[in-house]
Amino acid sequence: MELTTANLPYRDASLPVDQRVADLLSRITLAEKAAQMTCVWREKADCLVDDAGEFDEAKARQRFGHGHGLGQVGRPSDAAGGLSPRQTAELTNAIQRFFVESSRLGIPVFFHEECLHGQAASDATSFPQPIGLGATFDPELVERLYTMTAREARVRGTHQALTPVVDVARDPRWGRVEETFGEDPYLVAEMGVAAVRGFQGDRTFRDKSRVVATLKHFAAHGQPESGTNCAPVSVSERHLRETFLSTFKVAIERGGAMSVMASYNEIDGVPSHANRWLLRDVLRGEWGFTGTVVSDYYAIRELADRPGLY
Repeated sequence: MELTTANLPYRDASLPVDQRVADLLSRITLAEKAAQMTCVWREKADCLVDDAGEFDEAKARQRFGHGHGLGQVGRPSDAAGGLSPRQTAELTNAIQRFFVESSRLGIPVFFHEECLHGQAASDATSFPQPIGLGATFDPELVERLYTMTAREARVRGTHQALTPVVDVARDPRWGRVEETFGEDPYLVAEMGVAAVRGFQGDRTFRDKSRVVATLKHFAAHGQPESGTNCAPVSVSERHLRETFLSTFKVAIERGGAMSVMASYNEIDGVPSHANRWLLRDVLRGEWGFTGTVVSDYYAIRELADRPGLY
């Protein structure tokens, strides 16, 4: 596809971001907007990567030859069962080049990785689980740790970390307690701010050693019925705000977190991924959050259908 967008305002890095975004939105079609809302994760082998973990242009052209682009690629490091740092960097570079050069608007792809206690990838540094980090009561240590994690992820091509978890663990039966910083909202908030600062730095990303932090899971994921992961949560609004929302609010206002992930559970019968009050009225309306809201992998589809559940 021959591109004719090279000199348009949205591709001019010298212009203010708001001006570039406004120009891009004035040109993007509905199909291209939908493409930017799409992430490819487990399907990489079907449409982007060969059996050796290398970029497969033929597959990419078959799936994305329409030129609409693609929003995100999830966990490139897990392609073909796990790639080395160099292999991952080469893969992300090849995928990026394809979408920039072959889509109509040339919008770059975002790559994300799991970075709960270090990047979850081959030959990456594994640190203690957050429940252990919370026990240190040392935010400065946590910030340094996630600064290192951000650098390891960024050199492989990653732009976004699906971390930190700022859930407050309020049921010891819940199988994901170790992902949290603990049961106290104040401690979780302080550690969450430190983690965000470690990942994002000054949020300019000029030195290409930082990544976007993603607060999760919004909200009340840490008190599921019977301790069952993803089970419904029954909680008063006061308890919800004081215990489970407060950590997110602090990490956004003080930490500057740029992304939030909705939670699988429902609150009083409303799934978080479809909760207008939670995602719009509170997050954006009350708190003024201007970053991105991402789904927890297949949660949007699972609002209607969860394969294997029945």
